[in-house]
Amino acid sequence: MSFFIRNTQGGSKRKQNGHVETSKGKKKNIKKSVPDDNESIASTDEEFAEENQSRLQKYESEEEEEETAQEKRIRLAKKYLEQIEEEERDRAEFEEGAVTKRLHEEYLEEKGRLRKTVASNYVNYGEPIILKCKEHRDSITSLCLSSNGKFLYSGSKDGSLVKWSLKERTKLKTIKGKRKNQEGIKCVQCIAVSTDGKFLVVGDSGSKDIKVFCADSLNHIKNLQGHRDSVTGLVFRKDTHTLYSASADRSVKVWNLDDMAYVESLFGHQSAITSIDALARERAITSGGFDKTIRIWKIVEESQLIFNGHGGSIDAVKLINEENFFSCGDDGQLCVWGCLKKKPLCSVPDAHGRDEANNQPMWISSIATLLNTDLVASGSRNGVIRLWQCSDSFRSLNSLFDVNLTGFVNALLFTPDGTELIAGIGQEHRLGRWWRIPEAKNSIVIIPLIQTKNK
Repeated sequence: MSFFIRNTQGGSKRKQNGHVETSKGKKKNIKKSVPDDNESIASTDEEFAEENQSRLQKYESEEEEEETAQEKRIRLAKKYLEQIEEEERDRAEFEEGAVTKRLHEEYLEEKGRLRKTVASNYVNYGEPIILKCKEHRDSITSLCLSSNGKFLYSGSKDGSLVKWSLKERTKLKTIKGKRKNQEGIKCVQCIAVSTDGKFLVVGDSGSKDIKVFCADSLNHIKNLQGHRDSVTGLVFRKDTHTLYSASADRSVKVWNLDDMAYVESLFGHQSAITSIDALARERAITSGGFDKTIRIWKIVEESQLIFNGHGGSIDAVKLINEENFFSCGDDGQLCVWGCLKKKPLCSVPDAHGRDEANNQPMWISSIATLLNTDLVASGSRNGVIRLWQCSDSFRSLNSLFDVNLTGFVNALLFTPDGTELIAGIGQEHRLGRWWRIPEAKNSIVIIPLIQTKNK
């Protein structure tokens, strides 16, 4: 039984990622320039011969200028190599063979087999840097980073949206939240930015729409309509403008932002979806909250894999690489999974201890992974951020060290180079108002990470 619903308009043609696919293998007719028989006739044989000779030379030159598919691939490959060489040359640790090493890593990453063992290098952290923002009057709920690590985007419960320069630690652009009788965002539940930094998308708890902004200027572009409840998770497929959205209406939807078009819907969860993630493959992974399942959606195959493990609500799931993922829940449990097993590879119950007031497991409110490595992090409602090492082929979790802050750790993410961990701190939990910590500051905290050696 298929769990997918597609827009079937247009006959038997399949709409994939916003484009209609037609039958392959047909040669494209290319209209070449040929001599026009209707042109005027030369007055003499010599003029006629000269005119034909010039036409022939022009035709041959046009044929030489046409680029074959093989020549185009070679030209693009050379251009890409020059770009990588320039980027690697700018780095302080540039060394011989850096380009070859990076190309090899990109190949392994594309195949889902890249594994970097770096967690053992992390030994401590430096003095946290606090970014205060008067626009964020309520708790920070979500964070996202541009792929180059230069820009940080933050959203809060009051609906405000801020773009930061991570290097300068300064605000670049701001959008204030919704006021009475005014248009705007009521409460930011989730945000995501495309790999090329073109689009920024926002899920608003006060609306069923996905709001699309220009990531550079924060100008509003369009609202994507289709969900029947608030949008709880957003993620772009890597290096594309394909957007996956998750909602409290229990569905996942696929969008193509090149055409600002809806593609298809995915159904299967039995309760509101709480988070979503994706990498380069045409797949998405979601956590189903109180249905206690994690699902991997194989979009091309039109199938899904179902994983069971937590005893409570599964609040967040993050991909470590294409084959492994990390999850947390309100039962205080952390789990590491492999996509080939239905049960966790390892579980850590009471990962952040127990609440002294009621002896209940400490609710883990956020998690983060350093992509394609063995380093992960978790944050709880008591302000403790704990860094972990996934060892023994992801079959065990070992605690490295703790970072103690004040407030709810509502969002966590690593910078792409792994030198910093960024936390979104609030006085309240991002999902509700069950507790309040008055002494906490609604802010963004940048935590420098100390390593024993270069990665």
